[in-house]
Amino acid sequence: MASAELQGKYQKLAQEYSKLRAQNQVLKKGVVDEQANSAALKEQLKMKDQSLRKLQQEMDSLTFRNLQLAKRVELLQDELALSEPRGKKNKKSGESSSQLSQEQKSVFDEDLQKKIEENERLHIQFFEADEQHKHVEAELRSRLATLEMEAAQHQAVVDGLTRKYMETIEKLQNDKAKLEVKSQTLEKEAKECRLRTEECQLQLKNLHEDLSSRLEESLSIISEKVPFNDTKYSQYNALNVPVHNRRHQLKMRDIAGQALAFVQDLVKGLLNFHTYTEQRIQIFPVDSAIDTISPLNQKFSQYLHENASYVRPLEEGMLHLFESITEDTVTVLETTVKLKTFSEHLTSYICFLRKILPYQLKSLEEECEASLCTSALRARNLELSQDMKKMTAVFEKLQTYIGLLALPSTEPDGLLRTNYSSVLTHVGAALHGFHDVMKDISKHYSQKATIEHELPTATQKLITTNDCILSSVVALTNGAGKIASFFSNNVDYFVASLSYGPKTASGFISPLSAECMLQYKKKAAAYMKALRKVQQSLEKISKLEQEKEHWMLEAQLAKIKLEKENQRTADKLKSTSSGQAVGVAQEGATVVTAAGQEDASAKAVPVPVHSTSLAPDVESREDLIRNHYMARIVELTSQLQLADSKSVHFYAECRALSKRLALAEKSKEALAEEMKVASQNNSRLQDELTTTKRSYEDQLSMMSDHLCSMNETLSKQREEIDTLKMSSKGNSKKNKSR
Repeated sequence: MASAELQGKYQKLAQEYSKLRAQNQVLKKGVVDEQANSAALKEQLKMKDQSLRKLQQEMDSLTFRNLQLAKRVELLQDELALSEPRGKKNKKSGESSSQLSQEQKSVFDEDLQKKIEENERLHIQFFEADEQHKHVEAELRSRLATLEMEAAQHQAVVDGLTRKYMETIEKLQNDKAKLEVKSQTLEKEAKECRLRTEECQLQLKNLHEDLSSRLEESLSIISEKVPFNDTKYSQYNALNVPVHNRRHQLKMRDIAGQALAFVQDLVKGLLNFHTYTEQRIQIFPVDSAIDTISPLNQKFSQYLHENASYVRPLEEGMLHLFESITEDTVTVLETTVKLKTFSEHLTSYICFLRKILPYQLKSLEEECEASLCTSALRARNLELSQDMKKMTAVFEKLQTYIGLLALPSTEPDGLLRTNYSSVLTHVGAALHGFHDVMKDISKHYSQKATIEHELPTATQKLITTNDCILSSVVALTNGAGKIASFFSNNVDYFVASLSYGPKTASGFISPLSAECMLQYKKKAAAYMKALRKVQQSLEKISKLEQEKEHWMLEAQLAKIKLEKENQRTADKLKSTSSGQAVGVAQEGATVVTAAGQEDASAKAVPVPVHSTSLAPDVESREDLIRNHYMARIVELTSQLQLADSKSVHFYAECRALSKRLALAEKSKEALAEEMKVASQNNSRLQDELTTTKRSYEDQLSMMSDHLCSMNETLSKQREEIDTLKMSSKGNSKKNKSR
């Protein structure tokens, strides 16, 4: 699958590269055509220059001819002036000739006048044509320069695109090689996976057969032995004791401990805030030591003096909730009965806030009405009034959601299980809102304290009290931020832990069923403890039985020894004198003492006494007992050695498995990082490909637009050149005719 996807991606890249290559060829062809057109325009410009030079030469020749004609006219005028006196002398004789000369003169004058006018007109036309030609030439030269610049730019773009294409080709070739290597490795892995799959299928088949047989056996046992299925109905299933999750309970207790610490910080901050606010009322705007404060502030101070009776229960309620979460309980909303107590304490504190809010607002208004209150201080007081309203509203919102969370432990249908996650999310939002409100209060009260410290009537007592209030507000802000971030970090765990309960995750039906479940859990724990005690008692009884057997054997052995010693003493008493009997008695006492020492040792091996006077049955019995104990010792020693070897083997195997597990975890993390980097590279390459494709398309569209504009300009230039050619041809024809 992966190799097919890689091959498909490579084919797509190759197709896009072929398209871009074809577009590059079209661009190259367009640039070559433009270069040919610019060369043709240069040739046409050269031809225009040549025709212009020819026209200039013709103009020079015409100018020279006009000068010759002018000189000729001057000569004719001089001759005419010289011929006038002669005409006067020969007037009579040459009247006929004078008339003829006058007619010729008039004809010459008319022709001369026409030539002069035509010459002036030609001069004007030539000057206009020359100016027009210069203007067109300058315009064409500027256009040619711009076209050459654009052609150079296009050539640079083409070179850059070609270089990019070559780099892309090299990159794609390298990627192709890497992908081929990767595809080969993937094919090898696929083959291995196929083999593993076949093995797993065989194992699955065997397991399926085994499980099928077990299922049939279990179904038969259930149908024969189980009277009814208590997990089928939710009412019965809610009474089942869930599997004890010690880790979950320890985690919940740790979270409850952190929450208790945060609530204690908040309680401390609230106590300081209300107490220092009461002290501030006693000294500002009127100091109670100097003058009587207003009845409003007296009532407000009286209410603030009662703050501890409303704030302290919050800490106590949270402490009771923390103590109710133990390792042996099941902590879900249906079993946290103490959360209702905390909700009630929070409700009483909110009633206290509602009671003091009007007095607090009126007290701020009274401060604003004081003569020394500036506009800035009045603005800060108004902002603090709004902040106090927001603070009360946030506490009311928080109490609403905590009251909803406390409903499952008191009312069965108070809150649906599907709404738990949304309520917890709203609790987190309310805590963040409380943090924001406390930040605004801290900001505005800091500004208010700064302004009040600058007043001329500000006393050291007021400054100290303001600093204390500001420090308590800062502590409340920090505490609110900590508890808000703490709840946001653990809200996912709260939502996930709600499914912790009876089997099939159906949850508890009512608080009564949860309470019954806890009672059953206690009974089950007591039953397990009793079973453990019974097991310990049985183990102790078995040990005592073993010890009893051991001591019975020891007693038998001691009895045999005693009989043996008694027999020996009796034999000695028969054969010895009375003095020797005393020594034998002492020796018997010594033997008895040794026998007592042997009884004191639990696992001592008796030393056999070799005597020729013992009966054969007694010796055989002693040998049997000794052989039995020796065999038992050998068997226990072998079992102990086997157990030691097994424990060492299992310990080594566990260490190896733990190392393999650690290596597997590390390799898993490394592979996950590689997959993440590969996916990021893939997405980055796709983004780069799309961006380059878009840039290429934009560049191609821009170049096509440039080519169209260049074609239009070239067509216009051709038309202008054609018109200039026509005009120059017409002028040349006219000059030739002249």
